[in-house]
Amino acid sequence: MTARILGRYIAFRFLQAVAVLVAAYTVTFLILDALPGNAIAAITGGQATDMTPQQLKALESQFGLNLPVWSQWWLHLHQALEGNLGRSFISGETVASLLAANIPSTAALTGLALLLALVFGGGLALWATHTRSRWLKSLLLSLPPLGVALPTFWVGLVLLQLFSFNWHIFPGTGNEGLASLILPVITLAIPAGALISSLLAKSLDAAMIAPYADTARSKGASEARVQFRHALRNAVTSTITVAGVLAGELLAGAVVVETVFSRAGLGQLTANAVSDADIPVLQGMVILGAVVFVVINLIVDLIYPLLDPRVVLTGRSWLGA
Repeated sequence: MTARILGRYIAFRFLQAVAVLVAAYTVTFLILDALPGNAIAAITGGQATDMTPQQLKALESQFGLNLPVWSQWWLHLHQALEGNLGRSFISGETVASLLAANIPSTAALTGLALLLALVFGGGLALWATHTRSRWLKSLLLSLPPLGVALPTFWVGLVLLQLFSFNWHIFPGTGNEGLASLILPVITLAIPAGALISSLLAKSLDAAMIAPYADTARSKGASEARVQFRHALRNAVTSTITVAGVLAGELLAGAVVVETVFSRAGLGQLTANAVSDADIPVLQGMVILGAVVFVVINLIVDLIYPLLDPRVVLTGRSWLGA
């Protein structure tokens, strides 16, 4: 892919990203506005009845709540595009500072969980498709559906009970040190790794019986070489797509995991914002999630040509180069 094509593609994806962010913000704004509840009650902690009408009007004016809905939407959208996500109704801190303070903890959790899911999920798929033992292959391929079916909160509670409360191997709560990450990372990685393993195993099975695999065997290539040199390169493309989607879903899964293990982070920040009806924080979380989704999908799209040169030809045709 030439620099010109790559530049045009990134420019197009940037405009697409802006459209996605505006759409996500608009939908979230309308949903939150339609929900029952009173923003003034959230701001005052339920003490609005003790305030004078003049104080209530001043508070509404301060947060722009006295404006029509579409005026509020445009005002906050314009501010968001400038990087101003507003202030929390509860703490009064800027939403940007709250997100910045909690991103490192959640990024470490989700990043390690995705890495663990890729390593063990991919390893399980390779093992299952490489072994010649039918009973072992059936056993290995039965594990991913089980991993997907297990509820995340249940897995977290079981790990917490066994490894923290019963055997005292790992800390059960908090954000102190690498040890506190092990149980949350495993909890978050199990369903993601199971999905990656299931998809990669199916793709490898299909690739191993493809004509190019038979051609490689006819030239004397071993089964291991066919699998790793030929089949894996073709089968991994769909897995990378799913991994990109999972990276965004892990952010949502962090809400459950951080609650179970009492970890400070974006998950706990979101849970508190929902319970407190802290609308600016919720909108900030939606924008952050949309940004993560768009960036990861762009990275995945740019990886495709490295794995399959034919994607470059498709890119030339699609971009009109």
